[in-house]
Amino acid sequence: MLPIITKKVKIGSQICSDTAKAYTGLAAKGYVHRTVEHGEKEYVDKNNKSNHINGLEGFWGYLKRKLAAKGGIKRQYLHLFLGEYVWRYNYRELSKEKQIDRLLNLVINFSG
Repeated sequence: MLPIITKKVKIGSQICSDTAKAYTGLAAKGYVHRTVEHGEKEYVDKNNKSNHINGLEGFWGYLKRKLAAKGGIKRQYLHLFLGEYVWRYNYRELSKEKQIDRLLNLVINFSG
């Protein structure tokens, strides 16, 4: 994992993971590394209750289901679908009307 992370993730970024050996050495490379012990039934960092990876795992499950329903997508368009589904996931609790209002406000403020 380290070669992928060091190539794709900015140094100083916070990385939340389980305690798999693949993540050993992240702090030494300049990342803020927060872990949880899934083997000990821990899903939230005991020192900082806001550090957990279940939300990310939930999002990846959501994304995989959405992309599978499309029959897959071309790799070159992944960033577009990812952006759309991050937005949809983050605002999934809003009604459709509030989602539309939020999008329209973003468009107005972006082009203004």
